Amino acid sequence: MARKTREGAAATREALLDAAERVFRVKGVSHATLADVAHAAGLTRGAVYWHFRDKAEMLAAMCERASLPLEAMIACCGGNLKLAPLAILRDNAVQGLMRLARDSRTQAVFDVVFNHCESNDEHAPLYDRRRQNDEGCRQHVMGLLQRAIDEGGLPPDTDAVLAAEIIKAFMLGVMHAWMQDPRAYDLEHNAHQMIDTLLAGLVVAPPRVAGHAVAADAASVAAAD
Repeated sequence: MARKTREGAAATREALLDAAERVFRVKGVSHATLADVAHAAGLTRGAVYWHFRDKAEMLAAMCERASLPLEAMIACCGGNLKLAPLAILRDNAVQGLMRLARDSRTQAVFDVVFNHCESNDEHAPLYDRRRQNDEGCRQHVMGLLQRAIDEGGLPPDTDAVLAAEIIKAFMLGVMHAWMQDPRAYDLEHNAHQMIDTLLAGLVVAPPRVAGHAVAADAASVAAAD
């Protein structure tokens, strides 16, 4: 009996979180109420308050069920470290895009967090997680880029900081654009070539550290003369 009770409680909690994903995407987090979520789940408000203290706790639990795409990039960093750093970066970035393309729960959470969750004190823990997630991803990418520079895969004057920001902006831009119109193209099928195009451009024309870039330009002009 106790086992059935625990299973029933777990099923109710999951049903509420599923409903929260739907309601938050339609109404936005700030305009949605716990009563809205209870109604969407076909449950009572009492059931909601049995599992969640307030809307912020429900939102946090909803986000804990899914990894955001940039988190997927970091999760993949324990792969084959014998690969060239740019190959590791490619695999990580592709996995981040494919996580979004393949997983409907990741899509729902991404949409809620980035498009339907207003910044305020109530949601501070969620935004702290996003900042930590972004910083962790940035540090991971910068580490791989620096390895690529050290091993000769990128020019020695490559600006790893700016390159990491470019990669992050590309990833988030693709994700946001695709979420606006998933029918525009098959993200799962095209993720590899999108990342290949990004990295090919990075290798051919990387951002340069300012002083080195000026010197390189001057040298190019002198050679042309």
